[in-house]
Amino acid sequence: MINPISQANNIKTSIFYINDYHGKSINMERTISAANVFDAMNKDKKDVDTFKLSSGDIMIGEDFKTNQLAVMFQKVLGIRASAVGNHEYDMQDRAGMILPLVNYNLLSCNVKINPRNHWSNKIKPSLIEERNGHKYGIIGTSPIDLFKRSKKGVIQRDISVSNTRDTVIDIQNEVNKLQQQGINKIILLSHLGYTMDKIIANQTQGIDVILGGHSHDLIKDVKEGKNLFYSQTKEPVIITQAGRDGKNFGILNLEFDQNGIIKKVQNNVGNTRDFRRYAPIKYVFDKIFGARETYGHVESAPPPLKKDLIEPNPHAYFIADCIKKDLDCDIAILPSPNIRGYFEQGKIDSRILADILPFQNKLYKVKYSEKEIVDAIKLASKSFTNVANKPGIFYTSGLEYTVSTNGKLLSMNFINKAGKKVPINIDNPRENKFYTTVLNDYCAQGNDGFQLLNQPERVLKKYNFDATQCVKNILAQTDKPVVIKDDNRITVI
Repeated sequence: MINPISQANNIKTSIFYINDYHGKSINMERTISAANVFDAMNKDKKDVDTFKLSSGDIMIGEDFKTNQLAVMFQKVLGIRASAVGNHEYDMQDRAGMILPLVNYNLLSCNVKINPRNHWSNKIKPSLIEERNGHKYGIIGTSPIDLFKRSKKGVIQRDISVSNTRDTVIDIQNEVNKLQQQGINKIILLSHLGYTMDKIIANQTQGIDVILGGHSHDLIKDVKEGKNLFYSQTKEPVIITQAGRDGKNFGILNLEFDQNGIIKKVQNNVGNTRDFRRYAPIKYVFDKIFGARETYGHVESAPPPLKKDLIEPNPHAYFIADCIKKDLDCDIAILPSPNIRGYFEQGKIDSRILADILPFQNKLYKVKYSEKEIVDAIKLASKSFTNVANKPGIFYTSGLEYTVSTNGKLLSMNFINKAGKKVPINIDNPRENKFYTTVLNDYCAQGNDGFQLLNQPERVLKKYNFDATQCVKNILAQTDKPVVIKDDNRITVI
């Protein structure tokens, strides 16, 4: 157990930490305001070593502007080091454009990179930071399931990631190197997910803090067995993680003894919506993003989700309906990871749409059999019981279905263009019945485990735009405010 009593000669440390912002620039603006408060609170505390650290996935997708904002955000925030998450690798062919803008340390000890790749000279396994005469070791990791979370491209050719066992070894080797240099306070920036973080805490020695990411867990306070574990040498290890999409940030306050063992800890999680958007960076972001164009207005909308990947989502239904109507298909599918925000009462403009749909994944129109559709939704439904609820359920237009919380698809109806419900036999779906379906290129290429959707010979059309354009086109056809509500097309029992 950690002794809650402070000792006069303890080393005090305060860490402002972030993870998995996924390009959410509006929440970035709020986070800078929160960080300014953190700075003000610690300004006169000469005996406190302060850090600002990131566990990765602050960038997202292939859009240069979105990633430019993410890099600028971390610069202005004062991030000293960041793990390299799967979404940092999204700009595969254009990594050379974004990486020169990065002036903070990118860390990952469990990747090997071809020297010809732009990442090769940008990533290092660890670094040593000194505060008030106290030295800290900081190590980073990338996710072991990187290639399941990335489009096929140069990344598969040029980068290799260690498996679970070897990642633990990679981390321990890096810890050993730091300890040999006299470092006894070590922080791991992990983009491995909560389950893997617990394994590392128990199967290594020398790590004091694991700032986590990737699994999007919101870990509050400190509780033994949840985020307080013990290393192989029986020293305490603290695990944190602040959810996803920049809804939250964390402040971890620690006290180490002279041997680098944690003696006191406090984990505070803040809500970015409690802070105003920082006006100077908002101005700069708006300039980078360009003129804001208003496309429509929302009369009413439900609140944001609590479980982003497995909860029925009326905001996604609206987008899927726009895709189906605009591109004239039988079925539109919108994977839940594509949705990174929500609509609120008021205007729908370019910044808001970019915040909700930051990936800008292009759309494909594909001829899928009934069996392929059913099997894909069955696979997605397993997210209810999968680790971190991945890959997430499918939001649909032209289909409604019922799923159980144990991940079983129970029933499904096709909604034809006349609005009539046509039952689908999910136990014996037809292989000779086809539906014109629109979905994003990521899933259409078989990523996230949906190899059955990779049917290149049945691709009818590849669009050079994402779902954002469909929303704009449909909003342009009406001057009525949008009412976003749950129509029960997905029922969870």
